[in-house]
Amino acid sequence: MSKAKYILGPEVSELEQKIANYIGTKHAIGVSSGTDALVLSLRALAIKNKAQEYWDKEHLVITTPFTFTATGDAILRAGATPLFVDIDPDTFNINPEQIKLALEKYGNNVVGIIPVHLYGQPANMDEITKIAKENNLFVVEDCAQSFGAKWDGRQTGSFGDTGCFSFFPSKNLGGFGDGGMITTDDDELAEIIKMLRKHGGKDKYNVDHIGYNARLDTIQAAILLAKMKYIDEFNNRRREIASFYNEDLKEIAWIKTPQVHKKAYHVYHQYTIRVLNKRDEVQKKLKEEGIQTMIYYPVSLHQMKVFKNRCECLGELKNSTEATKQVLSLPIEPMYGEEVCRKVVEGIRKYVLKFRV
Repeated sequence: MSKAKYILGPEVSELEQKIANYIGTKHAIGVSSGTDALVLSLRALAIKNKAQEYWDKEHLVITTPFTFTATGDAILRAGATPLFVDIDPDTFNINPEQIKLALEKYGNNVVGIIPVHLYGQPANMDEITKIAKENNLFVVEDCAQSFGAKWDGRQTGSFGDTGCFSFFPSKNLGGFGDGGMITTDDDELAEIIKMLRKHGGKDKYNVDHIGYNARLDTIQAAILLAKMKYIDEFNNRRREIASFYNEDLKEIAWIKTPQVHKKAYHVYHQYTIRVLNKRDEVQKKLKEEGIQTMIYYPVSLHQMKVFKNRCECLGELKNSTEATKQVLSLPIEPMYGEEVCRKVVEGIRKYVLKFRV
C-alpha cells in the first residue's frame, strides 16, 4: 500500500523500536545524521544537567583528536570546549589513562567524555564508564562506525547516557542519504531530544528550547528497515575479510595489522593498517594497480584550523599525530568475494621488496 507520510512516518517508529531492541536500550530516536545525534545529545545534557540551553566555554568535554571532525565540532556547537587526550596506539581509541590525567589537571571543569568506537572497534568502556561514574561525568558514545560492535558482549550505544549512530551510506548499516539515531535509557533525555529534533518543542507553534529540524526521513527509515535484516550477516562477512587480510599481511615487516582488544567485537567499518614507511607512496602504487584505499584521518583534530584557540590539549598528542602519518584503510565491503580481497593483498605484496623500514 502506498503512503504519503514523509515526515516521522510509521517506518521511523518501527526502526526506532527495532534499534532500541537490538542495542538494548529503552529508547532510540531517529535524527537527520550522526553529527546531529552528537549535537542533540550534548544540548539535551546541558538542558537536563545545567538547566541551560548550551554549555559554557569553561565546560570541557574529553574526547579523542583522532576521529572525524564531527566529534569535536559537535562539542563546539553545543557551547562547550573540546579537551583532546591521546589514543592507545594499538587500537586507535581514546586512552583511559590519559582521561585520568586530564581530570587531574582540569578537575571540575570537565563535564563529560565522548569516546569514539573508531573503525568499528569499541573503546574500553569498562574503564571509561568507571571513570565517568567516579567523577560524575556524562558519557556520549560516538558509535558512527560501530553499529553491531560489542564490548564484553554488550552493544556499543548501550553504555553511555546516549549512543550516537550514523546511517551515512558507507556505514555498516547505511541508508541512501544522511540519517542518524540516538539511543538512551534516560526517559528525560529522550523527551528533550525528541523536542530538539522538532524545532525544540512538543507544540511546534509554542516551543520550549532552541531546536533543530533534525528528523530522520521516513524514506531513509524504510530503507534501513530492509537493510537491518542483514546487518549481522554483513558484519560477520567484514570480520571474515579482516581475518583474510590479517593472515596474508602478517609477515610483511612494514605493515602493522589491526590490534583488537580481547573484550572487543570489532565490526570493521574500516580495515586500517599502519604502514610504517612511505605510506603515501604505497597508497599511490596501489591506486596504479586499481586498488582504492583511504586515509582516515590525515589531520588530527587538534591541528585543524577550526579548533585553533577553541580547544584544550593534554600534552603533545604524539600517538594521534603519528597515526595520521601511517594509517591506511584497505577495501572492505561485505559483498566482496575472495578474488577482490586477493587482488588487494597481491597488490601490496608486489611492493614488498621496494619498501623497507
